Order: sequence, then C-alpha cells, then structure tokens
Amino acid sequence: MTIFVTGGAGFIGSNFIFYLLKKHSEDRVICLDKLTYAGNLSTLSSVMETPNFYFVQADICDRETIYRVFEDEKPDAVVNFAAESHVDRSIENAEIFLKTNILGTAVLMDACREFGGIRFHQVSTDEVYGDLPLDRPDLFFTEETPLHTSSPYSSSKAAADLLVLSYYRTYHLPATISRCSNNYGPYQFPEKLIPLMILNALQNKPLPIYGQGLNVRDWLYVEDHCRAVDLILRNGRTGEVYNIGGHNEMRNIDIVRLICRELGKSENLITYVPDRKGHDLRYAIDPEKIYKELGWLPETSFAEGLKQTVCWYLENQDWWKTLEEDCGGI
Repeated sequence: MTIFVTGGAGFIGSNFIFYLLKKHSEDRVICLDKLTYAGNLSTLSSVMETPNFYFVQADICDRETIYRVFEDEKPDAVVNFAAESHVDRSIENAEIFLKTNILGTAVLMDACREFGGIRFHQVSTDEVYGDLPLDRPDLFFTEETPLHTSSPYSSSKAAADLLVLSYYRTYHLPATISRCSNNYGPYQFPEKLIPLMILNALQNKPLPIYGQGLNVRDWLYVEDHCRAVDLILRNGRTGEVYNIGGHNEMRNIDIVRLICRELGKSENLITYVPDRKGHDLRYAIDPEKIYKELGWLPETSFAEGLKQTVCWYLENQDWWKTLEEDCGGI
C-alpha cells in the first residue's frame, strides 16, 4: 500500500511515519509537509534515505501541487495530520487556522475523489467537544458528544470534521475520523506543555503555568496514538468517528511537578501566569468504541511514557537547540 501522510515532519505525523516504516515495511510512504515553524525536516533524517520513503515540501492548500503528487505517486490512502494546532496562536490570528485546517482538508479530499475514491483518514482532536466540568469525573467524551468548541483552533478542526462526514455522505468518499486526547513523546515542538516544561527545567528557566494549573487533560503516548490510527486506517468502518484516549487524566500542575522530580529540579521554578482566554477545564475521552471494534488499548503508562520522553529530550539536545522560535508560556 502507498500511504500519503500530510504534516509528516511534525510531531505526530513523523512518529506515525516511523511506526509505518517499522510495522509495515512493505508499504510505501509519501510524506508531504509545508515545513512551517512546527515542521522540522531534521526530524525525518533517519528515514530520508529509506527506499520506500519519499518527501515533498508543499502546502495542502496548493491544489495544483497536491493533484500533481497524487497523479505521480498514486496513493492508496491519505492520513491528514497537517494542521495549525496551537490554541494560543489561533486566538491571536485565526485566519491561517481556517485556511489550513478547513480548506486544506477539502483540497485533499477533492484529490482523493479526483483520483479514484482514495481512502481518507482525518486526524482530529478531542478539543472539538469543548470541555467537561472538573467536579464531574463520571463524564466523558463519546463519539456522540455534541461539538462545542472553545477556540478558533478547535472550531477549525470541528468544521473540517463535518466536511469529512459530508464528503462521505454526499460523494461516498471512504473516510474516517479520529479524535485523540493530548499526545506527548519524542519530537514534539516545545510550545506544548510537556516539552516546554522539560526544556525550561533543563535550563533552570521559569515554568509558566496558566492560572493555578488545575486544568485537566487526558494524556496519551504518541506511539499508542499512531497504532490506533493505523488500525482505523486498515480496519475501521468508513463514515465513522473513533475517539482515542488513555483514561489518564492529569492536572497540568501535577505534570509539571512530575517533570521537576524526574529532572531533580526545584518546584520553585514554577510560576503562575494569567489564564488563557476561554481555557477549557477538563478533557476526558471514552475509548470504548475503538476497543470494542478494533481491540485497541494504550500500552504505555504515563509514568513510563514521561520517563521515556524526558530521556529523549536529554539525549537529543541538538534537535531542540536548533529551534529558534520563542515558544512563550503554556
């Protein structure tokens, strides 16, 4: 199978490519990435010379280039990781989120239709559901939870999801959607909570936490997410949404304290900054559907995954030190 992976130089996309090339060595992988600030070509250095891997630098909104790549490479499936994904950036400037996350998704699906009903998978987020109250631990997001977005980012992803479902219904495009909880692991751009706190702690810089750090997220190690997407792509029912979560809820402040402990750093580095606008309180996913239909369960505990992640950033300082972007606070 030839699989076309967009956003493959980013965090989750690159990990998915590594997973595919290891798990399905007979497959061919075409990676397309615009190489924005969050896309790093050096991330893919270990696979660039692999015979069944090919990289293309392009924007998913560039219809002419996308169609040319589809015509040349003849993919059997598309997995769309390409997205603007940082909530703070969407609050400051929503336009690029709307363009990439909605129009770019449409261009990819149009190409799938144009070249013969190619299998399409949309990688979405649990943020499309809004949030849950902190005092109701019995409540979880299911695939039937109404969409109730809080930011321009999550709104753009929700719009893309609806567009995917409309292409399935109207054009019978063989498509699926996955909505995952917060990922962490190797190669994550250090504007997100866990890598930012690791790198700041390593350099004895302040660890900025929004509000009092009481917001709760459900955390999933990135390789577990990649395994789930692969299962959905190959065995999932088209036209369906699958939630991917780890039943691993943690308060932000508790994660930062664990990172301090793992690195032997003082919690005095923790600083509290004004809260994010429209900051969601709690995310929690019920992954029962993907377990019942596809047998997926997370394999990496948070304690193990965090230890592996900290070790990776310690051992790969050349990778993150080349990133010149000022990532700000989380």
